[in-house]
Amino acid sequence: MEKFIHTPLNPEEISELRAGDYVYITGIIYTARDAAHQRMFDTMMDGGQLPFDIKNNMIYYLGPTPEREGQVIGSAGPTTSSRMDKYTPLLLDHGLKGMIGKGKRNDQVIEAIKKNKAVYFVAIGGAGALLSKKIKSSEVIAYDDLGTEAIRKLYVEEFPVIVVIDSQGNNLYEIVLQSC
Repeated sequence: MEKFIHTPLNPEEISELRAGDYVYITGIIYTARDAAHQRMFDTMMDGGQLPFDIKNNMIYYLGPTPEREGQVIGSAGPTTSSRMDKYTPLLLDHGLKGMIGKGKRNDQVIEAIKKNKAVYFVAIGGAGALLSKKIKSSEVIAYDDLGTEAIRKLYVEEFPVIVVIDSQGNNLYEIVLQSC
């Protein structure tokens, strides 16, 4: 099923999403990869404030290439999500409601998704140049010293993703395997 949603994420909308849904996101999303996740994790463990409010927000596992002239961002393909798995349950417990990446998630992340009524989306790997056209603005907001791994605030319009793990824990990867 095709759905259109806006950020910040609405818990009621999240509960209506199902594994396999095609979703188009409009609004603010944040980017963070391995190094930024480590810093956010360490900050939370030390009782500090994150550089943005994660409550009901979404993180795109992205380290974009440099923008070319006339573009707001370079190629914007997803990073392998499992690299963030050790940090994700804590972020979900603090209010994160959505993640965009590619690939499978571990059992602890799936349990945290269900517990926190969140959702995991995938963006199509290899389509970074096309995905970047849906990003209308990009601003580094934290950890500038990390270069492409700095946290960015993006404004996206109808950014295409697929629900892989919904808030009830239904997993598209498992569903497909069962049907084979």
